[in-house]
Amino acid sequence: MPMRRPLPRAPYFVFLSRAEDRPFTDVWPIRVAEPLPRVPVPLSGDADLELDLQQALTAIYDTFSYDLAVDYTHSPTLPLSDATLV
Repeated sequence: MPMRRPLPRAPYFVFLSRAEDRPFTDVWPIRVAEPLPRVPVPLSGDADLELDLQQALTAIYDTFSYDLAVDYTHSPTLPLSDATLV
């Protein structure tokens, strides 16, 4: 995928490709130790709508009681590497 700049160092990303800017893409790095970003959602004919990804994830986590499904007193089955936490 063509990028205007090299990707920053991060384990995950949000990519946004606007029709008028293609093939270029906006990028938000996601680091495990930081809250998820707020990203614009392009709407046809309207202004962008801001989506708070952290708020969305928190709402889903709370609504479906994932805190009861995961035993946080134990280390993860697959340990997180230092590179994942960057």
